[in-house]
Amino acid sequence: MKKTKTTYLNRELSWLEFNQRVLNQATFERHPVLERVKFLAITASNLDEFYRVRVGGLKLVSEHSEKVDIAGLTASDQLRKIRTRVRKMYADQSDILASLEKELQPHGIFRVRPEDLTDSETALLLERFKSETVSAVTPMAVENTDRLSILRNSRLAICVRLKNDSRTTLASASADKDEQAKKDRYVLLALGQSQSRFWSLPSDQGYRYILIEDVAQSFLSEYFDQESIIESTTLRSTRNGDVQLVEDGGADLLEGMQEMLQARETSASVRLELSADCSPQMRSFLEGAIQIDPGDVYLVDGPMNLSDYFGLAAVKGFANLKDTPWPSQPAFQSKPESSLFDQIAEGDQLLYHPYQSYSPVVEFIQAAASDPDVIAIKQTLYRTASDSGIAEALKLAASNGKNVTAIVELKARFDEARNIFWAKELENAGVDVIYGVRGLKTHAKMCLVVRREQTGIKRYVHFATGNYNESTARLYSDVSLFTCDEQLGVDAIHFFNAITGLSVPQSLGKLAAAPINLRESIMDLIQVETETANSGGAAQITAKINSLTDKSMIDALYEASNAGVKIRLNIRGICCLVPGKKGQSENIKVVSVVDRLLEHARIFRFKHGGDDLLFFSSADWMSRNLDRRVELMVPVTDAACRSRLNNILNCYFDDNVAAMELQTDGEYLPVKKKKKNPLRAQQHLQNEAEEIHAAASNPGSTVFQPHRKGS
Repeated sequence: MKKTKTTYLNRELSWLEFNQRVLNQATFERHPVLERVKFLAITASNLDEFYRVRVGGLKLVSEHSEKVDIAGLTASDQLRKIRTRVRKMYADQSDILASLEKELQPHGIFRVRPEDLTDSETALLLERFKSETVSAVTPMAVENTDRLSILRNSRLAICVRLKNDSRTTLASASADKDEQAKKDRYVLLALGQSQSRFWSLPSDQGYRYILIEDVAQSFLSEYFDQESIIESTTLRSTRNGDVQLVEDGGADLLEGMQEMLQARETSASVRLELSADCSPQMRSFLEGAIQIDPGDVYLVDGPMNLSDYFGLAAVKGFANLKDTPWPSQPAFQSKPESSLFDQIAEGDQLLYHPYQSYSPVVEFIQAAASDPDVIAIKQTLYRTASDSGIAEALKLAASNGKNVTAIVELKARFDEARNIFWAKELENAGVDVIYGVRGLKTHAKMCLVVRREQTGIKRYVHFATGNYNESTARLYSDVSLFTCDEQLGVDAIHFFNAITGLSVPQSLGKLAAAPINLRESIMDLIQVETETANSGGAAQITAKINSLTDKSMIDALYEASNAGVKIRLNIRGICCLVPGKKGQSENIKVVSVVDRLLEHARIFRFKHGGDDLLFFSSADWMSRNLDRRVELMVPVTDAACRSRLNNILNCYFDDNVAAMELQTDGEYLPVKKKKKNPLRAQQHLQNEAEEIHAAASNPGSTVFQPHRKGS
């Protein structure tokens, strides 16, 4: 296949288009208005991480490499395009926030500006400001770049420019007064992270608030009494989070991770946000003080640090402005007199969270911790909840004398501190803790329980696409499978022992694992479809993943498309594949579903000559997942579980409400909505989970689950 410039899409620009799709949710009336505020906050949080990781990495590379990505762009090219695209996104965010603020007003939620305060409100705020802010926030004169180290990553701050009236200060006592008088003074107020961004005001009904930066700028004279304030501006610096840990076999990994976390807080700035009304003089001073490229300065017309608006979205009351709850449906309820182990032994159990409750996962580990017949528990932990019932269950199991091994991945980006905490807690409780694998991240999700029964040793395994995190399990859509399949149990033992013993698994009969054979397994499955199509047979690939960036995988899909394989991809975020291009990908369709829950499950189906092989996986189709992480792909063979997983997978391709389709030029357009039969995948899956629970609770009822197109 001849390669052209449009063979692949750039990863970073594709991610920005994903974030734009999330931002667009803030404009859709199908979401209640406070939920739209939440989507706005999500995009800001996403953009923060994007700058810390992706832009931070690109800036490091751009300094010494002209290597191009699969779209033919150097790191410098990518940075230029990112800056242009992000400036448009900032403008959209500001416009959307202004629109949402207006829409909230009739419902009693008002943002108050300083000029709109009454005398009594001003007095009330001044008293609070003196008590809280003046006492907690220390003004720091900015005379050199060392002073800027107090400006921690993403912390909101105010820079004040003061007229130097030649009065002697501690800082200038030894300086030449004539020279000092020529310069303005700059002072930084780093607003406390412990202080609320939203200061409430008295109101008979509703919620009236003012932003802390507006309060601070109104009362700057409390800091600079009798000094001439020329101007003040709000600012925020984002620091490079792509600080690499050098894994030295002789060094203590735990200590190294803690040092890396500290280094992130004072690393080089990769983005500076300033209020749009910032003067050229103030901007020039801050660019020099922070030592940042002018191209990485963004003027924001309105409030910045919009991730704080999660707080506004969660304001108490106003239920009519929030989503109607989708309660997670109970699972394993058909035989309440049976234990979890008994029910799993009767047949595989497949759950789809959060439509179906995550409680069975926690209860599975808790039951194993207390069950006298359980002799061992082996588990991977990538991202854990701050109040983790799962980690507490592992501690209990160890105290009950069971052999407990946990692989705690310390290198889970931005969750390192929490994982360090739990690693120490588990070690202190007697759990054998492995800090991941040197040079790789352990991203697989698996819990293995070894139980002594009358018939001998039995292995119960939980595999999943999602982290063992009870908090995010309520927000992410993920697959869980409970099984005591003998071969999968043996595979799990071999896989786990290989990680802890730093060796290659003895054998894997059903599982595919990265970086051992996962890439090869998927490529072989694609090749079978390609060969079938070349022979004139029906061939089809259907996949739901979060990201597709791996060049070899994309090329294999292009080859399959050219052979006539029908390929449907549901990709939540990044997609470097160009769909629908004649002679390259005309048989490939790519859609993306962004809705109230975060799509996180990875599900694959290959027609395989009519056998319809079904899998789920912890891995996306990215080079990092296939080559530099420990991942798993799990087959689903139980008939009932296959039917359920098929329905789930097909549902995403039937969505004509929330789905967007990727065009050849990289743009996403809404899938054509059917007036008679609109289908919103997430709402449908919630309804289906409720029906399944109703049928299980009432065995006399009948629930019909239709086979959808493509199943």
